[in-house]
Amino acid sequence: MNWILFVARRFAHVDRTGRSAVTGFLASLSICFGVMTLIVVVSVMNGFQLSFIDSIMEISSAHIRVEVQPGFDEAAFNSFCAEPGNGIRAAVPFYEAQSLAAGDTGQQSPALIRAVPPEICRLDSGFAREVNMISGRFLIASPDTIVLGSGLARQLGVRVGSSVNLLALSGGSDVDLISDNRVFTVTGIFSCGYADINSTYAFISLEAGRKMFGAEAREWYGIKLEDSNQDMRVMQYLEEQVPGISTESWRSYNRSFFGALRIEKNLLMMLVLLIFVVVGVNIFNGMRRMVFERREEIAVLSALGGLKKNVQLIFIIRGLVIGLSGAVPGLIFGLLMCINMETIFMVLSKVSFGIQYFFTMLTDAGSVVFLRENPMYQVYARIPARMLPFEVLCITVFGVFSSLTASWTASRNIQSLSIAEVLHDE
Repeated sequence: MNWILFVARRFAHVDRTGRSAVTGFLASLSICFGVMTLIVVVSVMNGFQLSFIDSIMEISSAHIRVEVQPGFDEAAFNSFCAEPGNGIRAAVPFYEAQSLAAGDTGQQSPALIRAVPPEICRLDSGFAREVNMISGRFLIASPDTIVLGSGLARQLGVRVGSSVNLLALSGGSDVDLISDNRVFTVTGIFSCGYADINSTYAFISLEAGRKMFGAEAREWYGIKLEDSNQDMRVMQYLEEQVPGISTESWRSYNRSFFGALRIEKNLLMMLVLLIFVVVGVNIFNGMRRMVFERREEIAVLSALGGLKKNVQLIFIIRGLVIGLSGAVPGLIFGLLMCINMETIFMVLSKVSFGIQYFFTMLTDAGSVVFLRENPMYQVYARIPARMLPFEVLCITVFGVFSSLTASWTASRNIQSLSIAEVLHDE
């Protein structure tokens, strides 16, 4: 192995000073940009998607939804949820109903009314983290108070202190479908990372829900786990130990939406991974030329007793060096960009505005006063890039692997090289 490494270093030294230097540098630079781009793109997409997923899991679906059925043993259920070490972080009861809400200005909008305990922010830390109050406070202790999503409040034209009437309300046979007596006072307006929740959800107290939704309303429990991947285990234990319940996992409840997000992410990664395919082809062509140019050296090494597979390993090591010299800087630059993503978007906003301002001054100076910075850059800047260690590692390893594969494929020609013919010609 010592002589293989020695020869590989000598070849690399000559390549850095010869005409192959540009080819090797461009190959490493391409891998660097490929790794950096893929890390940044995937991390930004994770930031978008996980903001949706966190809001859905903590506000809407929970990790396990438990439907209460006849014969439900509430004491056994509460005892199981309170046991230490079972992986349950919170278990919160709730009721749900569809409604047509109307603001005091006459504007109307469909809404999903969820009745929860008034102390839910204390019981469920994940819910409290995702429900960001932008106006007022999350106060629903009084039966006639309500907290609205920001989009729903905007559609109804209401703010804190305004009145909201639930004109139409789904429920059992003992509930009036249409009524103008279900009037609530808005005590808070919240916002989360998922726009559909902001535009449809409203929260009232559990007591008000029992009263308004009727005796036939289905009671649910939303269970939050320390590890969402343990949902099947906890569901099995629940159904074995607690009678009168029906459980549903977050995997099935959100299957269509999460499946669409997964397909979107996979397609994006496949498109960006094409960068490595192009880089691999370039490395392959460069290595083939290098093998052809060094056929004399290869023949001499083989004549001196070097096995062809060992000579081939010299070029594979060269490909490994190219891959590492590109993947490692790409990893560093990609992580730095993800950490400073807010600053990068703000700089891009300034640069974009500056270019637009410059060309507008050249073509239509009178319209300069109407120019404004693109507000979408500020929206993107507020979404943090989320770097998942496994994905970052896979991207880096794939960058090195593409170079190794191209080098191994190109150096296979050594196996068919005729030593006697090369030495005779030279």
